[in-house]
Amino acid sequence: MQIGNELSKGSIDLNSTIRLLKRQLNATCVILTLINHNTNKLFVEESYGPLDQDFSKLTYELGEGIIGRVVQTGEPKVIRSIAESKEFLNKLHFPLKANDKDISFICIPVKEKGKVIGALSVHKIYFGAPDFKNNVQLLTIISSMIARTARRRYESREEIDSLKKENSELRKAISEQSYPNIEGNSSKLKEVFSLIQSVSPTNTTVLIRGESGVGKELIADAIHYNSTRKSKAYIKVNCAALPEGLIESELFGHEKGAFTGADSQRIGRFEAAHGGTIFLDEFGDIPPNVQVKLLRVIQQREIERLGSTRPIKIDVRIICATNKNLEKLIEDGKFREDLYYRINVFPVYIPPLRERLHDIPALADHFIAKFNDKNGRNVKRLTASAIDCLMVYHWPGNIRELENCIERACILSTDDVVHTNNLPPSLQNAISSQTKSHGTLDTILGKIEKQVIQDTLLSTNGNLVKAATQLGITERIMGLRIRKYNIEPKRFKYTNNASQD
Repeated sequence: MQIGNELSKGSIDLNSTIRLLKRQLNATCVILTLINHNTNKLFVEESYGPLDQDFSKLTYELGEGIIGRVVQTGEPKVIRSIAESKEFLNKLHFPLKANDKDISFICIPVKEKGKVIGALSVHKIYFGAPDFKNNVQLLTIISSMIARTARRRYESREEIDSLKKENSELRKAISEQSYPNIEGNSSKLKEVFSLIQSVSPTNTTVLIRGESGVGKELIADAIHYNSTRKSKAYIKVNCAALPEGLIESELFGHEKGAFTGADSQRIGRFEAAHGGTIFLDEFGDIPPNVQVKLLRVIQQREIERLGSTRPIKIDVRIICATNKNLEKLIEDGKFREDLYYRINVFPVYIPPLRERLHDIPALADHFIAKFNDKNGRNVKRLTASAIDCLMVYHWPGNIRELENCIERACILSTDDVVHTNNLPPSLQNAISSQTKSHGTLDTILGKIEKQVIQDTLLSTNGNLVKAATQLGITERIMGLRIRKYNIEPKRFKYTNNASQD
């Protein structure tokens, strides 16, 4: 018997076995169903039927229909004519007859070590007085031979499903502890993410340091919204923007009549942040007289409103940020040393953009999407030369300057692509003179060829073989052009996102 010979050769392939069984029995359809012990539902593991239909999404409840009952009872079932059977559910929507001939249905339980793990069933045309006994016997033998393979297949699927579920849960956990407005994947930024993740769940005072425009406020936001206080008050104070005469009242509040113009009682920012977080931006600009009172607030977690002697207890998490050199201010006598040590519990340094150039493509892509939404535009990408300009510029204004630059470029773009001429003159001057469109014909054609190669490398994520194929040249010619124009393919691997249409 052909199917017996095939199965005796060694390892069993379920799909091939199902196909061989269909031919051996002259069946119209063969289906192997297995039981999911977590849900107690039957699913189609393998099938081969009319037009090779896909039944992968079909399920049966335990005890439902003939298949469900065979799995539940562990006993085989034979239906001479499915058209005359009330038990046959026909969830597969098969024709009940074939050329006016009845269709029979045979279903055998699949057992492994005496335990029912599924069912093997066949549909075949009834030609009169068939030997169902021989069919049942053959199916029983085949089911016992494939049972172990079927069980292993199911266990592998269960393991994969478990891994997928675990992966999904991990992704959800990561997304819940995400930093949606902070773009970049450089190693230095990942170090910052690690610090945020460590300090966020605590109540520790944090000092964020970095140049102006690096995104210190976004880091403070990430710490608060990933903390246990995320549902509580989050008060932001720009210390440099408050007049020196009013900063104390703004921070600690005042009583009615405390000073001229104090017509009513007012609570301060610290009191308003009770139970939550207060973010003190430009902390290095706080005047010395207020520094003394802040020291008491941090030490004792209590404040006194102006015009009052009654201390008020507060529960506030303090996050400070500054671009000033606090150590130099201490030397100059402009900042209290004891306050410095009180706030410098957990310092987080944000590197300037020029130290994490690999983040520029992701940031540029983020800002393009932002301004597309804001201005109703449809800018799709930056050219390779435009990215070159961004990558070689020193960015004294950091991310804030990059954001302004991208907004300007998006407005000036006329073909939904940001070119070098859309960038500010300060960036265009940073690029070498080879990018200017003048010179001999060979020079101009060389610039165009370089631009095309760079754009293709962007679209292929720096893959030289794919780029050569797209351009219709050999890998050798591509290598020669790469050396001729001093192009570094590796740098295009991290700019791919910014270059997609």
